[in-house]
Amino acid sequence: MDSTTTSGARGGPLEFRDFAAARSRHLIRTAYLLTGGDAHLAEDLAQEALGKLYGSWRRVCRMENPAGYARTVLVNTFLSHRRRRSSREHVTDTFAESAAPAVDPALRLTLIQALAELPQQDRAVLVLRYWEDLGVEETASVLRLTPSAVRSRASRALSRLRTGLGSEFDELARP
Repeated sequence: MDSTTTSGARGGPLEFRDFAAARSRHLIRTAYLLTGGDAHLAEDLAQEALGKLYGSWRRVCRMENPAGYARTVLVNTFLSHRRRRSSREHVTDTFAESAAPAVDPALRLTLIQALAELPQQDRAVLVLRYWEDLGVEETASVLRLTPSAVRSRASRALSRLRTGLGSEFDELARP
């Protein structure tokens, strides 16, 4: 039997399984923010991104930063999902499950809702810049934009976010 199919050899299925186990929660959290709080879609997007990575894992595992590449695949999967969303899907504002209690659930929900109202490119820029803590250059590379486009999108998106939150944010953010 081939050692790459049963062992953790470089580029083998076991190495991918370890990578997926270590990165899946992070990918799901990022996807959750990208989707504006849709937990089910976030899990689907993360799974689809991991499936794409598995198909080219031998090449990906040799990269300098496979986790960064996984994030790029996730963002591209999110953006392409928004472009090809079909009429078969039914969008709803109710969830079958309740969210886990957070430190300040009202503030968190308000921020996620405001983030969901932003255009997808602006949302992607904010998530990558401020949630993923990527620099302007890295964000530009992931989104295939120029650094100046990232800076201007981030500035406009933050302005829209502040305007959208208005006085509601001030009330929720007070200690």
